[in-house]
Amino acid sequence: MRSQVTVSWSDTATYRFDLEEVQPMPHEQARAWLDEQFTAMECEPTRLTGKVLTADKVLAVALAAGPGHFLDAKHRDWAVTYARAASAALAKPVVSVDLARMSVGY
Repeated sequence: MRSQVTVSWSDTATYRFDLEEVQPMPHEQARAWLDEQFTAMECEPTRLTGKVLTADKVLAVALAAGPGHFLDAKHRDWAVTYARAASAALAKPVVSVDLARMSVGY
């Protein structure tokens, strides 16, 4: 089964992570990692209620990290961990994170 995460800011800033050969991350570990990153990067809830959905965390963490974390080789481990966490936390093998539209697709 195909397993891939794509993170894009625009047509020229799109990063794909093929997770076929990467060890899957357990669901709870993925959620905890996203929670830690959300807090560490001082992300804010986007909903007026303050409720933060998993998809919101996936978007917020990528947005806060910026394209540099996905492009720069020194952050490669972080970017792969992000892709693994996004896929596992959302329980979807194919995830598309579109930051221009602020949407997550499966």
